Amino acid sequence: MTENGYEAVTIDTSKPHPARIYDYLLGGKDNYEVDQRAGDALAATAPEARIGVRANRAFLERAVRYVVGSGIRQILDIGTGLPTSPNVHEVAQTVAPDVRVAYVDNDPIVAAHGNALLSRSGTTRIVLGDLRDPRAVLDHPEVRQIIDFDQPVALLLVAILHFLADTDRPAEVVATLRDALPAGSFLVLSHATGDFADRTDAQAVYTNATASLNLRGRAEVERFFDGFELVEPGLAQVPFWRPDAPPPPRSEEIGFYGGVARKKS
Repeated sequence: MTENGYEAVTIDTSKPHPARIYDYLLGGKDNYEVDQRAGDALAATAPEARIGVRANRAFLERAVRYVVGSGIRQILDIGTGLPTSPNVHEVAQTVAPDVRVAYVDNDPIVAAHGNALLSRSGTTRIVLGDLRDPRAVLDHPEVRQIIDFDQPVALLLVAILHFLADTDRPAEVVATLRDALPAGSFLVLSHATGDFADRTDAQAVYTNATASLNLRGRAEVERFFDGFELVEPGLAQVPFWRPDAPPPPRSEEIGFYGGVARKKS
């Protein structure tokens, strides 16, 4: 057992993991050589990769400020990845200190790092859970300690759905989560796409990773918002969703769509 309570055999560092590749591209240190090699290969095939993950992270921060500014006081972040400051709860609590955040990820390393860094004050939790089993996530007792599904929730699915293959039925996964949310809830979503450049080689980098990369076009990504109403400017490349600074160079090449939508009453 590790000091965080996870069996060491469950933490597989022999294959690159999407959360650790992402951490490496962001300049983080919670990754391994296998993740670094994958990240370097990704950047070699998609030169805007590092710019893209930073732009996606900036989109997340802007979206969190938006939903909290719109009255949301609880956030369910699924596929949270390794903690990166400012974390979602830090961004949210600068707008409203009483915001509660439940983080969910399927990588024990993410959970171990999260538990070491996150407050146990009752306003945040990080739990092991798999997006492919949304019912189990919704029913997890620690999620239920933080999230009251009778009140509006912001559901964050940021840079995670593209790691679900079509056989994982991602639309059904999102629909299950949507149906658990009351009216007035928000969906914050970003998704990788090949609409702006051929990214076949980038997909190949994930062949030996713990999850494949499944790029989807604009129409496919928009369908994840069924049952929600997109707020302005709708679905956009992440640097262009309500920017608070000039978009970075090569923004037109960044292969991430992002959007925020409110659940209809």
